[in-house]
Amino acid sequence: MTTDTPRIADGASTAEAVARVEALDWARVGRELDERGNAVLVRLLTPAQCQALRAGYSDDGQFRSRVVMARHGFGSGEYKYFAYPLPPLIAALRTTLYSRLAPVANHWNQVLGSALRFPDTHAAFLAQCHAAGQRRPTPLLLRYDPGDYNCLHQDLYGAHVFPLQVTLLLAEPGRDFEGGEFALTEQRPRMQSRVEVVPLREGDAVVFAVHHRPIQGARGAYRVNLRHGVSRIRTGHRHTLGIIFHDAA
Repeated sequence: MTTDTPRIADGASTAEAVARVEALDWARVGRELDERGNAVLVRLLTPAQCQALRAGYSDDGQFRSRVVMARHGFGSGEYKYFAYPLPPLIAALRTTLYSRLAPVANHWNQVLGSALRFPDTHAAFLAQCHAAGQRRPTPLLLRYDPGDYNCLHQDLYGAHVFPLQVTLLLAEPGRDFEGGEFALTEQRPRMQSRVEVVPLREGDAVVFAVHHRPIQGARGAYRVNLRHGVSRIRTGHRHTLGIIFHDAA
């Protein structure tokens, strides 16, 4: 990386991001996740942090691998998985967000009748992943150019799966790109799929279900299957940061 490339975050910037996470109305976030499987976290990152993350895409030294989506039938575009140790900002966001989302994940399991409970801290959950052979970090940066898109999918990397993940938009719609809407589909038994488009601005994040969530029906709770993707980029360039809490095998 050249000396004029913005740093992803210094200590003060990281602390400010953590403070913004802690200041969110997590009761509201929990309600929205229960009601529709996603919730928007407004302005979680500053424009400067978004710019630094975008610029960091060219620094291959901080990544463990690069994936060209068209080669695997995932869509069109590319992304890079961060290597350990993660940049401080991303590590701090991953740790802090997990601690706020673990109660939601445990509530979902309770509603679905599952005995599985997630530990209070992300370090303890990662220890479980690593003991099972899931040791590769999964936070990633994604880059989309005109014509690129991401097929509907689920981010499952092994037996240990945390049921929520976070995507942060690092570019401004209408200024940096057109198109590229974040979309979720929900498949309920014996029903057609429901589609929801989640509007985001630069610095906003969306929390959403990785693969399934509980729904209350006439005979009690049942699970519905979810997938997520990104519509075609019409113009410009779109960057996002993905924070997945389980590591990969």
